[in-house]
Amino acid sequence: MQLLIKEKLVISLVGLYLLTACQFGAGEDTSLLHESGNTINVSDRPELYNGENVTKVNNDKQADFGYVRHQKSGVPGDNSFTNIPGFDREKAADTISSLIVQLPNVNDVATLVTDEEVLVAYETDSDQRSATADQVKKTALSVVPRYYHVYISDKTNMIQQIEAFSPQNSTSRDIDEILNKTVKEMLESPQGRAINKGENANGEGYGEVNEDLDDDMKDRYEKTRYK
Repeated sequence: MQLLIKEKLVISLVGLYLLTACQFGAGEDTSLLHESGNTINVSDRPELYNGENVTKVNNDKQADFGYVRHQKSGVPGDNSFTNIPGFDREKAADTISSLIVQLPNVNDVATLVTDEEVLVAYETDSDQRSATADQVKKTALSVVPRYYHVYISDKTNMIQQIEAFSPQNSTSRDIDEILNKTVKEMLESPQGRAINKGENANGEGYGEVNEDLDDDMKDRYEKTRYK
């Protein structure tokens, strides 16, 4: 009799455990939080702006925050992070152009992203060139890392000049000299307001820019710092 009671008790406990496990598994979103190496991710975002997958998720998913946490390794000397994402200049240029063309009175945009500069040429029918330039510049700055400098021009012929650089790269012959010449020509167009008291409208700080452009930068900074 006692043995029969014990068997029933064991069966009841096992059934209760299985039922609880099923309920827990069904209600838990196991993809919400997972750990990979030294990174803890709230959700998978294979692309920075999730361009290819944005139509595959519902509106609630698109509203999710992005969260990533990095911690140093507890092993001395082992602070490397695997699978560090590189900065895709082509995607950055595409993002900048697609955002800027949505601004009021901007109808055509060409963007070149190098290793440290962003060159944006655009066509606008705005009668407030400086205000439009400020919007264009700030939009470009919002996409790239903070050490980048942004140069813009609303001269329509600059679009073709920017396009001519597309086959080039950072190792192309005399590329720095050619880019500097183009930047000087772009600076003849409005560049918008100074970023802050330590940086001019292009995000340049004193002493960090190319020597050929340094004097021009200081003059332009004084003219635009509080406008």
